[in-house]
Amino acid sequence: MQKLNQIIRRIPVWLVYLLGALPAPWLFYQGLTGGLGVDPIEALEHRYGELALQLLIVVLAISPLRNFIGLNLIKFRRALGVLTFTYVALHLLVWLVLDVQIPSQIWADIVKRPYVTVGMAAFLLMIPLAITSNNLSVRKLGPRWRSLQRLVFPAAILGGLHYVMLAKGFQIEPLVYLSLIIGLLLLRVPVSGLLTRFRSADSA
Repeated sequence: MQKLNQIIRRIPVWLVYLLGALPAPWLFYQGLTGGLGVDPIEALEHRYGELALQLLIVVLAISPLRNFIGLNLIKFRRALGVLTFTYVALHLLVWLVLDVQIPSQIWADIVKRPYVTVGMAAFLLMIPLAITSNNLSVRKLGPRWRSLQRLVFPAAILGGLHYVMLAKGFQIEPLVYLSLIIGLLLLRVPVSGLLTRFRSADSA
């Protein structure tokens, strides 16, 4: 693992940004040229959202990978987080500009459709994360910056729940995404802390 980590340290962060951004214009081009099927807007909206969830799962996996198997991808976490927000924003923009279009209908959907409400809540939680994803914010906020970054946890759960609620009928894939998110979050809970809580509950 040490040798692999040495190789990873040589990979520039800009390469992660470049490779992560490539699907965005490619998918848009496919939508324009008929490569996304009979409903390109819905397909584009779905693909951007799915990519955002996949990147978010990778972000959540970085700490467990380091803690459990020693694989260190920490240097790429901020880049992957920014890419995650970018695809969430693209997912939202396709819905706003190409799908719904009517401002009054947009607000009505947010209020009346639970899966839209949940998705919008996840997006709003991610905005402060995106705004503070820079070295200046890290210096200015100090220890508060790390606390702010914990907003990614509820945002991730809401994002996975949004996908499950959006799915038509029973589908395995959205449940797999949500299960991975919950599982990765549970890996962050110290086992000793869990045992203490269980013992406290039993004694009560």
